[in-house]
Amino acid sequence: MARRPKGRFIDGIVLLDKDTGMSSNFALQRVKRLFNANKAGHTGALDPLATGMLPICLGEATKFSQHLLEADKRYLVTAKLGERTDTSDSDGEVVQTRPINITQELLDEKLAFFRGTTQQIPSMYSALKYQGQPLYKYAREGIEIPRESRPITVFELNFIKLESDELTLDIHCSKGTYIRTIIDDLGEMLGCGAHVIMLRRTQVAEYPYEKMVTLAQLEALLEQAHRQDVAPKTLMDPLLLPMDTAVANFAEINLPQAMLYYVMQGQAIQAAGLKPNELVRITIGDERRFVGIGTMNDDGLLAPKRLIVIHDNDPTE
Repeated sequence: MARRPKGRFIDGIVLLDKDTGMSSNFALQRVKRLFNANKAGHTGALDPLATGMLPICLGEATKFSQHLLEADKRYLVTAKLGERTDTSDSDGEVVQTRPINITQELLDEKLAFFRGTTQQIPSMYSALKYQGQPLYKYAREGIEIPRESRPITVFELNFIKLESDELTLDIHCSKGTYIRTIIDDLGEMLGCGAHVIMLRRTQVAEYPYEKMVTLAQLEALLEQAHRQDVAPKTLMDPLLLPMDTAVANFAEINLPQAMLYYVMQGQAIQAAGLKPNELVRITIGDERRFVGIGTMNDDGLLAPKRLIVIHDNDPTE
């Protein structure tokens, strides 16, 4: 007999505003405990130094977290000019100090290089894996691993301000872009070196900035629920975004309620408006209840690809 997972069945996405100094996994586990969720996952780690938007998927929403991992991101970053560190951020050791002698014209010229699609070599202090281990573990042991450059796209790179030796930029970029590498490369182009001293993720996909919530706010709601002797879910669950927001950019295929059984059995069915290999959101009935994603198979039918488990009752609630 399979062991029942601990925690309650709860499906949705929390837009966590991660604090600096904590790992993404710590934040994930804390959110999972606060919501008493049976399952949770995040959608792309933020460095401990970084703050900002970290979507946490609860329950069945974890099945769609990969699509947020692949989404565009936006960051606000402040770099300290004149110092290069071994990690390209302020958590590392300063390895070189040089005078700052730049003009706005030179800065604008070098910033232009990063806009559009370019090749980037990931930092040794990234979470990319080599032979099952993240690169940063090799880096901490002084081991250099050869890395291949990868294409990245910077959709926007906006100059915000330059005050003394601190440069602030706003960057909208594709998945897999390492902001600290952009800053390190920029510092070398400017001839003075640079490293990240502040990094804040302000957007993932189309999620609104104002919907973010901190751990402190979640903990305060839990305490409030205990004081008022109400179920924590009463105050906390309204913060959850629907799980299908992770695939909001997919076209929708709405099926009649009578097709629910066949879809949930994984059967391929007739559906209009499909394009070959296009992933679509599958909804059921007039209420447009989200049940998963699918794609057209070789026979031109809608084939369910990833379906949610529907829990009508949760005995842990």
